[in-house]
Amino acid sequence: MLAQFSKNALSHLKSKNLAIGLSIFFIGLFKKVVLADTISLHATPVFDAAEQEVALTFFEAWGGALAYTFQLYFDFSGYSDMALGIARMLGIVLPLNFFSPYKAHNIIEFWRCWHITLSRFLRDYLYFPLGGNRKGPSRRYINLLLVMAIGGLWHGAGWTFILWGILHGIYLCLNHLWIDFKKRRPNTLNNPEKSLLKTWGARILTFICIVIAWVLFRCESIAGVTQFYTAMFGGNGISLAPELAYEANGILTHLGFRFDGMFIDGAFGDPKQGGWLILISLLLVWFAPNTVELFRHEKPALGLTEFDVKGHARLVWKTSWIWLVATTLIATIALMLIQKHSEFLYFQF
Repeated sequence: MLAQFSKNALSHLKSKNLAIGLSIFFIGLFKKVVLADTISLHATPVFDAAEQEVALTFFEAWGGALAYTFQLYFDFSGYSDMALGIARMLGIVLPLNFFSPYKAHNIIEFWRCWHITLSRFLRDYLYFPLGGNRKGPSRRYINLLLVMAIGGLWHGAGWTFILWGILHGIYLCLNHLWIDFKKRRPNTLNNPEKSLLKTWGARILTFICIVIAWVLFRCESIAGVTQFYTAMFGGNGISLAPELAYEANGILTHLGFRFDGMFIDGAFGDPKQGGWLILISLLLVWFAPNTVELFRHEKPALGLTEFDVKGHARLVWKTSWIWLVATTLIATIALMLIQKHSEFLYFQF
């Protein structure tokens, strides 16, 4: 990084850097104001209701948790892209800070791809000085729990943040235990060949664990967390919005489910619209190339050698009229939908 600033400032100002930087910036802005801010309309009311100790239903809780999961993803991903874009306009290449973390197949991989600069800081300045894994398995697990708890506290001085960090510490410990267990088992458990079922099973399990943990990160109080987890794990029963229940042709009714959810009168927004937004978001984060992959031929960030940057063979940014039109369209939509009071979720961190 420092070597880049030692050069004459005018040497950074190039037309291609400006084109690349603007393109990355507007992609990030689109993620923020179009995707993150839109899906937040289906997350915020549910969490607000939980804080008011309203008894949520199963689908409301999971819908709100998933909506926030994607809101935070596109918000932070958009912020990271915008930072890369602004720096690139000035000819500066920043370190990579975000690389498709929801595609991770385990929690270890997730933390290598989410808030990468913070993860490296915690590793290099906390985990390693504490001894890392050099003092035996037991000490490694204690170090992981301690480092993640401090990482949670870094995000905010509250029990929900600390518990969020501890939960991720437990996830990491279980992940390492599983890896150690496989090493001691027959080859059937340690088969290097990954089947489609194993790959997607690992990804889905990891994603569900992440969603559950984000509830702690988002809730403002232990009471809100309690309301959310009670509903998510079936403590309030399983119910659907009436209009969705009717479309199920009575099948679920015969199974004994009730249909008195709080989606009545649009309390948490249109459940169909929220469902489609969640589905579209899931498809984007799992199957669409990320920004780094789109700009992989233009050195969009530092530290790319640590990641498997592939992307689609033909879907890659280049100076052409097609990309100019696409970027202009993205920029126009984003600028039209930008809100006056639209803050980044990570601005306080």
